[in-house]
Amino acid sequence: MDFSNLRRAALAAALALLAPIGAFAQAAYPGQPVKFVVPYPAGGATDTLARTVAQKLGEAWGQPVLVENRVGAAGTIGNNYVAKAPGDGYTVLVAITALIQQPSLMDKLPYDALKDFAPVTMIARSPSMLAVPADSPIKSLNDYIAYARANPGKVSFGTYGAGTSAHIQGSLLQQQAGLNLIHVPFNGAAPLVTNLVGGQLSSAFIDSASSRPHLPKLRPLAVTGSARMPGLPDVPSFQELGYHSFDPYGWFGLLLPASTPPAIVQKMSDEVNRILRLPEVTAKIEALGLQVGGGKPDEFAAVLRKDSGIYAKIIKDANIRLSQ
Repeated sequence: MDFSNLRRAALAAALALLAPIGAFAQAAYPGQPVKFVVPYPAGGATDTLARTVAQKLGEAWGQPVLVENRVGAAGTIGNNYVAKAPGDGYTVLVAITALIQQPSLMDKLPYDALKDFAPVTMIARSPSMLAVPADSPIKSLNDYIAYARANPGKVSFGTYGAGTSAHIQGSLLQQQAGLNLIHVPFNGAAPLVTNLVGGQLSSAFIDSASSRPHLPKLRPLAVTGSARMPGLPDVPSFQELGYHSFDPYGWFGLLLPASTPPAIVQKMSDEVNRILRLPEVTAKIEALGLQVGGGKPDEFAAVLRKDSGIYAKIIKDANIRLSQ
């Protein structure tokens, strides 16, 4: 008797019996409340986006979608919590660009930003801008660079914190334009904008959401991203002005633990993409000064990989480090 054939037949039969069970489990998802983990305090753009999507997702699925703010350590506490969570689709990370920047900024993290998560979809994009006070004599990026070169060590650029996208972008401009600027980090965007509008800063890199309410008092010189901002059609992008590696957008996105079954990842992605197309959701995102995201899981994963490489090189070249 050929026992190897018998074993193969038995295995095939067992798998055939298990397949319907697995399919049923995925079809029944979600069968309990889902938790969105926001690694940042309540009230910010990340939290607002999370609650907007969570409400609509709960309505669509007939299950509560709760938002939990797990703050601390620049977002790494919440990130790690989701990375170590069961891959059952019930614990979701609402992440921002810092997720893929921090591995290059910190010596050691308890998770791998690219391997320990399954990207679901991008919720929104956030271009940034280099801006000066509205009454500044500087009218363009060329003016700014000429003035900074003529006054080395005297032109300040503010950011909403060391190691943030704003800091990385300012360092990149210094490298490419050969400038010697003074970096002034603030604890968040609110005090940064206040000091820029008040004239205490020569310039600042600010994200689109934070700058939107203050644009009449600011003069944007150039924007990040691959194209001009819809709301600022007269402001050129750094890319079109000949500066490279400014094309990544800031982003907000959903990720699940890496062990989550692909069918569950896809189900959540499909539903969130539908939600993002709802007129009331689109209007709310745009009112924040953001651009609506969307896209398939593999498209979001490609963004993470590409942007991670770009930021890693800038951070290394500028020797930016964060203490832990």
